[in-house]
Amino acid sequence: MMRKYGVPFILFTILFSCSESKESRLQNFLIKGNFAVKENHFEQAIYYYAEAIKLEPCYADALNNLGTIYFNQGKWDKALEKYNKAIECKPDFLNAYFNRANTYYELKEYYSASHDLEKVIATKPDTAIAYFTRGLISTRLREFDKARQAFDKAIQLDGEKTEYLVNRATVKFYEKQFDQSEAELLEVLKKDSTESNIYNTLSMIETERKNYEKALIWVNKALTHSPKEPYFLNNRGYVYLSLNDLVKAQNDIDTSIGLDPYNGWAYRNKGIFYLMTKEYASAERLLAQALDMDPFIDKIHFYYGMALLNAGKQKEACTQFHLSEEAGDKMLTVDLIKKCK
Repeated sequence: MMRKYGVPFILFTILFSCSESKESRLQNFLIKGNFAVKENHFEQAIYYYAEAIKLEPCYADALNNLGTIYFNQGKWDKALEKYNKAIECKPDFLNAYFNRANTYYELKEYYSASHDLEKVIATKPDTAIAYFTRGLISTRLREFDKARQAFDKAIQLDGEKTEYLVNRATVKFYEKQFDQSEAELLEVLKKDSTESNIYNTLSMIETERKNYEKALIWVNKALTHSPKEPYFLNNRGYVYLSLNDLVKAQNDIDTSIGLDPYNGWAYRNKGIFYLMTKEYASAERLLAQALDMDPFIDKIHFYYGMALLNAGKQKEACTQFHLSEEAGDKMLTVDLIKKCK
């Protein structure tokens, strides 16, 4: 799985005032907060923005900037609260709409994120990052045609950025166009050998081809560039599961969850680990949690069905197997199909 998103905007403005009016005090707090952000003094920035908001509760620029600090700290709910207020105070504030879309994306509220992005695109149709974010959302929703079109538009508007090209190739991976995805990634690799997501996606391709040793080589290269990236660690954990190296698999998956406890894919892989170790109650619990976190996780219904089946819950298992078939997983064996007739 790949994770890339546009970073929300902090609105930097240069403002001058010689009086000590309310407006000048607001501007001074904003300037001081912005300077603190540039110096990476985020708690100080929070203080200045909060002081501005105390003085004027509807000061949209400070609300937006405060929301973005919370976003970058992973405090999605607090960020959303500030962006909501900024938009309430300034309904045409496009930066806040874009920032809120990114926050909705992190909260997995993809349709709300799409709604905000459409407003941005309708007003500023040449905003490449908005199309890129639309592509990310469509990918999560498995709307692959829309995702590819969005990435194409982003590339058209803003040249051949590596992250745009890699995400477009990743869509082709999800569409199981492995050869085409691989060819595009290898071309991007010639231009930028430092982008770790290229290696990660090449690993995912080899995993799907069941070339697990090759997959391991690629994901290790990804981790060489980004050694603490939880998504890459989780993907390597899955490769180790496929190689039946359960000790290494457990270590990578647990480390991934420790670094990012909000990634449903890691809980899926921990559930698979418990299936393989025949701890079916734990497998059922973890896979149900993964499904609840993100219903678009690849093959989640199949693995959850297997956990339910091994727990003696055949009816519930068959429901999951049916959903797995609808998702196009193609994982069911003849024996499993017979069980659900």
